[in-house]
Amino acid sequence: MNTKEQGLKQLKQVFGDKYSDNTNARMEHSSGESYVSEMLPDAVLMLDCTKEVAEAVGICSEYSIPIIAFGAGTSLEGHLVPVHGGVSIDLTGMDQVLEINTEDFDVKLEAGVTREALNYALKTSGLFFPLDPGANASLGGMASTRASGTNAVRYGTMKEVVLGLTVVTPNGDVIQTGGRARKSAAGYDLTHLYIGAEGTLGIITELRLRIFPVPEQIRAAVCSFPSVGQAAQCVIECMQLAVPLARIELLNSCQMGACIDYSKLQGFAAQPTLFMEFHGSKASVDEQVALVQSVAQEYNGDDFRWAETLEQRNELWTARHQAWFAGLALNPGASAISTDVCVPISKLAECIELAEAKALELGFNCPLVSHAGDGNFHLIISFYPDNHEQVSAAKELSHYLVQQALAQQGTCTGEHGIGLRKKAYLLEEHGADAVHTMRLIKRALDPKNIMNPGKIFDL
Repeated sequence: MNTKEQGLKQLKQVFGDKYSDNTNARMEHSSGESYVSEMLPDAVLMLDCTKEVAEAVGICSEYSIPIIAFGAGTSLEGHLVPVHGGVSIDLTGMDQVLEINTEDFDVKLEAGVTREALNYALKTSGLFFPLDPGANASLGGMASTRASGTNAVRYGTMKEVVLGLTVVTPNGDVIQTGGRARKSAAGYDLTHLYIGAEGTLGIITELRLRIFPVPEQIRAAVCSFPSVGQAAQCVIECMQLAVPLARIELLNSCQMGACIDYSKLQGFAAQPTLFMEFHGSKASVDEQVALVQSVAQEYNGDDFRWAETLEQRNELWTARHQAWFAGLALNPGASAISTDVCVPISKLAECIELAEAKALELGFNCPLVSHAGDGNFHLIISFYPDNHEQVSAAKELSHYLVQQALAQQGTCTGEHGIGLRKKAYLLEEHGADAVHTMRLIKRALDPKNIMNPGKIFDL
């Protein structure tokens, strides 16, 4: 009878130095950024190509060994926790950009390429990859969690920019989905089946992505408001007026103060603040700016503070990207939950105000950052694990936010995914019949339940 021990022994024989059962390596592959795990994988494989991944998956399938695909390790909802042990397949060695097709605005790359590495490879082409979740995540991981980020309001999410995938299936086969054509009506849309599947249906090893021309002009601005509600209403009106903003991010007073201290920002106030970026021709950008300034004035926004040079923009957006770490720094040594609700744009101001009020009621002064242009926001709930009352209050606040979002026809997760934390909410959001259908797909494609088991839902 085949056993896990026999399978691990075979993996070690086949992959040699690429196989490790060292405790430190296993600990490094046991969780992401915000989910502490005491469970470890049985082993880690550091693989370099699709062929190796397929061979490893084939062995794991034969011996029914669970598999967790590992990229940059930046996930926030427990996707990487090896709830049933098994093997963590690290794809960071798959870091090659394979094709850049400038005339057709597409690129092919391996799953371990990070978004920053891709843009470095594109720097002389006049093109760029706009999706920016903040963390320097791997593109394979971003596809697996259907990530988005600060530019999604204009350029879309991973759902919109992935043209095709190379996927290793649970039995070790390799399939190609999609292609270079911008549209196709050929068969089932397998590409979008794997996007957002969180590694539960197969391992993405290569991606073909859309890329975009670098805009003629990029201008960034900051504007503060007397209240979060006024800032959010400004965003709502800008969206309703169809202003094609590239980014529009909202930080509350607590988050802004944290960013000022953490990133050493000069001349900014700890007030609710919008970070904005405008892309287009000079005439188009001037028109966007004038319209947004007029809307901001209606809601008592201050004069815009501009960041027009690349260095100034980088400083500004670096501070925004460090918001998570800035928020954590407010309570050294604390753990944190990053909420991820998303609501219809018209409900954003109301939902944020309810969130802040409930946080204060429960004794939290929470940093809040919102991808306000698409109704998504994150509350950083910091707590000390040995303070049981605080832990209970943190869970209550997180639960309250999800309930408010669902009540307003929103979602429990705008971009982080379900992972381990939000399995109960998936059922509440989509209903038993829809989740049953998801389970049928999982059982059909992964009958041995070896692909990241225990995530999204339980079988």
